[in-house]
Amino acid sequence: MGENEPRHMICYCQQVDERTIVAAIRNGARDLKSIQESTGAGRGNRCHETNPKKRCCVPDILELLEREIGAAGTATCACCRGQET
Repeated sequence: MGENEPRHMICYCQQVDERTIVAAIRNGARDLKSIQESTGAGRGNRCHETNPKKRCCVPDILELLEREIGAAGTATCACCRGQET
């Protein structure tokens, strides 16, 4: 991803974009927990209000993890307090 590319927001609750999550993965984050710890993504609780998709961002984070390192992660949505992802 180039520096001049527009930022694609992934976590609207915490304002974390794709570039930040990809950088965390490339710097060693290998699972959802480590991405959450290093970026704060997936730790909000207003997904259904702030995300245009009206759902949790965790599936999008896991998709980036799969794309970048081939790790198919699974997780339930903890950030939305159990609401469907």
